[in-house]
Amino acid sequence: MSDDILPADEPAADPDSDSGRYKLRLYVAGQTAKSLTAMKNLERFCEQHLAGRYEIEVIDLLKNPQLAAGDQILAIPTLVRRLPSPLKRIIGDLSNTEKVLVGLDIRPKDVTP
Repeated sequence: MSDDILPADEPAADPDSDSGRYKLRLYVAGQTAKSLTAMKNLERFCEQHLAGRYEIEVIDLLKNPQLAAGDQILAIPTLVRRLPSPLKRIIGDLSNTEKVLVGLDIRPKDVTP
């Protein structure tokens, strides 16, 4: 499944938080292949592009389905960037690094010294 980026016009949960820090929520449904792939891709992505500047919260909607309403989750897996503002969502297994970079407003690291 390709990753889809959805706009969100809601304010972030904590606008006073340090800029440069990323608070990410990954919504999954159990330990499915897509959920596991999304978790692995997110961890890899964060280590490569946000090392030391991120916090990941994984929410399993099979255990806590009521939490889907708060971030308006319509499909899974969905990544929600809560900080920095504005709130953003990316749907899919996060395998397309370019779309994840664009969706989270992150510029890729330069590979030239």
